[in-house]
Amino acid sequence: MPRAISARRPQAKPKLGQHFLTSSDWAERIVDALGDVSGSTVLEIGPGRGILTSLLVPQARRLIAVEIDRVLAAQLRLKFGMARNVEVLEADILAIDFDSLFGPKPGLGRPGIEIRPDPAKVIGNLPYYITSEILLRLFEYAKYFETMVIMVQREVADRIAAAPGGRDYGLLSATAQLYARVEKLFTLPPGAFAPPPKVHSTVLRLTIEPRQQELDVAGDGFIDFLRASFGQKRKTLWNNLKTKYEEPRLKQALAEARVKPTARAETLSLEQSAAIYRGLRSAEPGS
Repeated sequence: MPRAISARRPQAKPKLGQHFLTSSDWAERIVDALGDVSGSTVLEIGPGRGILTSLLVPQARRLIAVEIDRVLAAQLRLKFGMARNVEVLEADILAIDFDSLFGPKPGLGRPGIEIRPDPAKVIGNLPYYITSEILLRLFEYAKYFETMVIMVQREVADRIAAAPGGRDYGLLSATAQLYARVEKLFTLPPGAFAPPPKVHSTVLRLTIEPRQQELDVAGDGFIDFLRASFGQKRKTLWNNLKTKYEEPRLKQALAEARVKPTARAETLSLEQSAAIYRGLRSAEPGS
């Protein structure tokens, strides 16, 4: 997937299939999509050589750039070492301890008082092969985030933003829309990168608006239920769920939610999936 690079630096030979963004115009549009960051902490994922970073440094109150590539991380430290609001972390975004990075800090002077930082904003490119893992990780810690502007392969963006009933709707769609309001903003052509990739890249804005309380599905169980529902795409909801739940209980929950056993998970709205889950949960012993 494309990565970021300064337009003024010599083009580097891509490593591990990297393609570097070279268009300052597109970079400005991506950063502008975050909105006003003057009072915000911004988490940048995969800054590469820093074309987005260069735009964010003079704007953001605090910028945390997470880069897994050792050479690129070192170059970023050299380039932005004098900027007091920038931290460059050489790390895998999937291994970051967000509780330590963004969690409540002990208050000063009064025991028991905690200072909770304002939610951070997220920006960056998510590599195709771990897009789902990164998003699920960010959603797991959604309480720390406000807005995410991410660039992903166009086909992945279509899946994230897909509506129920379409062929692109799946577990990633349902999970993303459980945690956020998803907007497809614009698509970058291959020519915006060097060397040009064989795919287009789409920029999404995810405004964090978790729906678990509204749908009465708070807790980890609903994500596990969705994962089971979408277990095998060609199977019916009944066949996907019957290995996880007792059949009488499942039959009752489907009936109460007015969903046919022959339905497939991709045809259900989040409201319908939540209704089935609540029915299954209420049938649990001791519930």
